[in-house]
Amino acid sequence: MVFCRGCAKEIHQSALSCPGCGAPQAVTAPAGVAASAQPVTSGNAFIEVMKKYAVFKGRARRKEYWMFFLISILISFCIGFVEGLLGAPQVISNLFSLAIVLPSIAVGVRRMHDGDHSGWWLLVPIANLVFLIQDGTQGPNRFGPSPKGLV
Repeated sequence: MVFCRGCAKEIHQSALSCPGCGAPQAVTAPAGVAASAQPVTSGNAFIEVMKKYAVFKGRARRKEYWMFFLISILISFCIGFVEGLLGAPQVISNLFSLAIVLPSIAVGVRRMHDGDHSGWWLLVPIANLVFLIQDGTQGPNRFGPSPKGLV
């Protein structure tokens, strides 16, 4: 048995699509061979997270989460710096913060899933940081296949 890439429910390994949600499933690699990870089309973690702005299912690698976090902080700093220089009200920085709330929560939940933890752990202050820093589980877990593509 394997886990659906869309809804993370357990399905038969030969299924081409999930009977529950209809999500297409990847063809599994032979035993002992690493499966290819989902390709990053843009090469930019911020863009990839923004494309999946409301996807709470699946898993996210540490690199995806922390690069999104770093780029978000840098963009916020730059917007705040420019608004401070111009003496403008903080309208743009507030809009940017509002725009990345949902993607930030979504990538955080997917990051929790990578460690085989529920997304609700984001609400626990110190534990969530520990889980965000730790490496994810090897191979598939109840939330889907490994984003690293390791079998």
